[in-house]
Amino acid sequence: MKNELFIEVSGAGLPEVDGLFVPSLAPPTVSESGTESSLGYWNGKLAWDRADGRAARSPSLSYSNSYQSWRISRLDGHLAYHITCTDDLPPTDREWEVYKMGAAPAPRVTIHYCDPGLPCPSPNVVFVMGGPGAGKGTMCELAELQLGWVHLSTGDLLRQEIAAGGPQASAIEEDIKNGRLVSDQITVQLLQAAMERTTRTTGKRNFLLDGFPRSVSNLDVWQEVFGCEMALPKMLHFECPLTELERRIMGRSPYSGRSDDNLESIRLRFETYKVETMPTVDYFLSHGKCELIDTSLNRQAVFELVVAQLAEFTSHEHSSQPLTERSEILLGLRPYPRPAQESS
Repeated sequence: MKNELFIEVSGAGLPEVDGLFVPSLAPPTVSESGTESSLGYWNGKLAWDRADGRAARSPSLSYSNSYQSWRISRLDGHLAYHITCTDDLPPTDREWEVYKMGAAPAPRVTIHYCDPGLPCPSPNVVFVMGGPGAGKGTMCELAELQLGWVHLSTGDLLRQEIAAGGPQASAIEEDIKNGRLVSDQITVQLLQAAMERTTRTTGKRNFLLDGFPRSVSNLDVWQEVFGCEMALPKMLHFECPLTELERRIMGRSPYSGRSDDNLESIRLRFETYKVETMPTVDYFLSHGKCELIDTSLNRQAVFELVVAQLAEFTSHEHSSQPLTERSEILLGLRPYPRPAQESS
């Protein structure tokens, strides 16, 4: 595998440590442990040089077999930070230790799956629509677990913004509680930021956008932001009788923690969906870009339909893996685990 990852080191407060690290171009040689390296590798693991080329050591971020640790060097070649582990990549979830010639505080390490100095690669998007309670979230979670797609829910993103207490939080919260659609600009900007962040930090580019576009104006802003030259994404529309949707939502309301899972909000959301969203669904149908999925079927049958619709962009590695325990629960193949106090 070619080294195509970029490492950003920040927070150390040392210009000779903080900065961008690029795939190493150090010529093949034998390391201190006797391991023969290859281009972009050191001691059998990926390795990086400083992007500015100023470090005396190359590679300047690499793995040591002798000490079983990842190491970051200073400009003069002396080691600044290290972390003892056997991880394939420099850890991003644990604090690095100060080396004997280093200086506190420990830096934060971020892995980029594409060059942060270049535009982010375009996402591969499938819109997932359906009335509240149609099973969008469940099927998207299954596709994430089993097929490697990234599930982004506009509702979740908006609720996260509310929790963060941003400048638009009160306006977003008021709209959600009253069953109104949130600003198109806010919604699309949140989606764009989430997709770019995910692609840059995980390399994943297949996205299921749950609950978008909710209106023709949503789609208009989408095309303004991403450009009309971007092909119209495919849409999956989950169809289910309204009486069944209402039954499902009221059944989940005691456990969902969502302020809009109540009868008054449900009725407002149903009406909003019919008036605001169905014209968008019709638009995709008229362009041959919408696949209808009957979600009144059992969950296993619905998921099989979803798998077939996503097969073109799903790797065999993901599609052939066995069901996870969580997937079996979502598909109704095993019961939800009982709370500890109930199982005693």
